[in-house]
Amino acid sequence: MEKSAKIYVAGHRGMVGSAIVRELIKLGYENLVLKTSSELDLRSQAAVHAFYEEERPDYVFVAAAKVGGILANNTYRAEFLYDNLQIQNNLIHGAYVSGVSKLLFLGSSCIYPKLAPQPLKEEYLLSGYLEPTNEPYAIAKITGIKMCEAYRDQYGCNFISAMPTNMYGPNDNYHPENSHVMPALIRKFHEAKVSHAESLVVWGDGSPLREFLFADDLASALVHLMLHYNEKEFVNVGYGSDISIADLAATVAKVVGFEGKIEYDSNKPNGTPRKLMDSSRLFAAGWKPSVALEEGIALAYRDFLQKH
Repeated sequence: MEKSAKIYVAGHRGMVGSAIVRELIKLGYENLVLKTSSELDLRSQAAVHAFYEEERPDYVFVAAAKVGGILANNTYRAEFLYDNLQIQNNLIHGAYVSGVSKLLFLGSSCIYPKLAPQPLKEEYLLSGYLEPTNEPYAIAKITGIKMCEAYRDQYGCNFISAMPTNMYGPNDNYHPENSHVMPALIRKFHEAKVSHAESLVVWGDGSPLREFLFADDLASALVHLMLHYNEKEFVNVGYGSDISIADLAATVAKVVGFEGKIEYDSNKPNGTPRKLMDSSRLFAAGWKPSVALEEGIALAYRDFLQKH
């Protein structure tokens, strides 16, 4: 990927897309194509086709998607399926038609079967039933992976896919109803600290294990794959170890400075007992994460304070 190459980052205002842009600029790539959703409706085949005709990017990162937590996924099932299929169909097919040199499609760890063994290996894809609440989103992402594989098989396109674990960091979504666990905890602990609350309640019993990767680490992995990985098989991108929700809550409380009591509501659902990705394929390709969890939470909290 020459420094002068024209690079299109779809979804550049999201948490992952903005991290990719920061990483590319840090490495000296300046010929970036960035379009907001008001400038380019990725659900429109005609609009995306016209964009590719005009801009002719050399490399494409597909980090644009309709995303949300369990509630949003389960409530807007039709939208999550339709919007994500449209976005990725248009971007992947358009990249083939306009002769893009290489494309990286970004998936999600929710593609794996609900009861898949842990840690999650790439070969477990389609080996069982999906988690029903986010099935539409997962099916769209699985379709994107298979589309990249099919376009490689039939047309020889160098299209690759990466599946990240739970992400957190700058430009995260801190919405009280539809954010993921890390931003939800950061917001909850901050509000409890500000209101001098004596205690705070966390959903579930604190036992589930989750893996978290800082957004800038993900971006560094994705650029590494764009530069060095050219295989058909998709690649897991994780931190390599997990943490219990109880230990996570304690760490967030420490970073935020909440000194009250943390209580657990075991009547609320725990979700999957464990979710850890096997990222050995990526680590073998020469990449490792560099931001430790407590350091990452501190950076995320600073970003939260600046924006909220």
